[in-house]
Amino acid sequence: MRLAKSSNNSYWQAAPLASMLTAFLIFPIAVIVIVSFWDYNEFSIIPDFIFENYEYLLTSSVTLQAYLQTLKYASITWFLTLTIGFFVAYYLAFYVKSNSTQTILFLICTVPFLTSNIIRMISWIPLLGRNGLINTGLQSSGITDAPLDWLLYSDFAIVLAYVHLYTMFMVVPIFNCMMRIDRSQIEAAVDSGANGFRVLVDIIIPLCKSGIIIGSIFIFTLVMGDFITVKVMGGGIKANVAILIYNEISLLQYPAAAAGAVVLLMTVIVMLIVLFRLVDIRKEV
Repeated sequence: MRLAKSSNNSYWQAAPLASMLTAFLIFPIAVIVIVSFWDYNEFSIIPDFIFENYEYLLTSSVTLQAYLQTLKYASITWFLTLTIGFFVAYYLAFYVKSNSTQTILFLICTVPFLTSNIIRMISWIPLLGRNGLINTGLQSSGITDAPLDWLLYSDFAIVLAYVHLYTMFMVVPIFNCMMRIDRSQIEAAVDSGANGFRVLVDIIIPLCKSGIIIGSIFIFTLVMGDFITVKVMGGGIKANVAILIYNEISLLQYPAAAAGAVVLLMTVIVMLIVLFRLVDIRKEV
C-alpha cells in the first residue's frame, strides 16, 4: 500500500512538468506535423492528407542547395567556435590562477550578451560595408585600390556573425569541464616526461569531451534553426533552410512551411543522436 502511494505521489510531482511539455512542446509539434500534410492554394489552406509537400521538398534542387548551405554554415561555425572557445577556456582555466580574475574575465566575455543579437549583428555593417571602417582603412593605407565586396552580404559576413554570437556557447561548457580536471593528473603526466602537447591530447581533450559535445549541440541547433542572421548579414541574396521556411510563411504557404519545419527538425534530431552517441552526457556532466 505504501509503495503504491509513493508511486502515485511521483506521478503527481511529475504532472506539472509533463503538462507544460505537452502544452508547449508536444502539442505544437503535433499541429505542425498535421498541417504539413494539408493542401493549399493561393487563397486558402485545405485540410487534407497529401504527400506532395514532402515530395516537392525532398526532390527539389533548391531545397538540396539550401540544406547544403545550412550544413556549410553550421560546420564552419562549429569549427571556428570550437577552436576559439577551447583556447579561451584553456587560458581561463589553466593560465589565470586567481578566482576573482577568472570571474572578471568571464564576465567581460558575457558583456555582449547584454544586448540583443540583432544589435550585435548590425554593429558589423559599419565595419564591413563598402564605405566601412575596414575598407576605408585598407584603401587609405594603400593595401587595396577598391572596396572589398566580400566583407559584407556574403558567406564570410554570415559566418563571422555566427562566430561572434555563439562562441560563448562553446566556451562555457568547455571551461566548466576544464575546471573539474584534477590538476594532479597533469602534474603526474609532466613528472612522467609528457610535454605540453601530449598533456593536451591525452588528458585535457578527453576529459573535456562532454563539454565539447554540449557546446557542439548548442552551435548546431542554433545555426540550423537561424534565419535572421542570414537575412541581415546575407543582404537577402543568401539563403538557408530557415529562410525558405520564412519565405513560405510570408506567402501564407503554411503546409509547405510546416513540411520544411518537420524535415529540418528531423535533420537536427539525427545530428543530436549522433552527438549523444559520442558521449554519455548523463555520466559526464
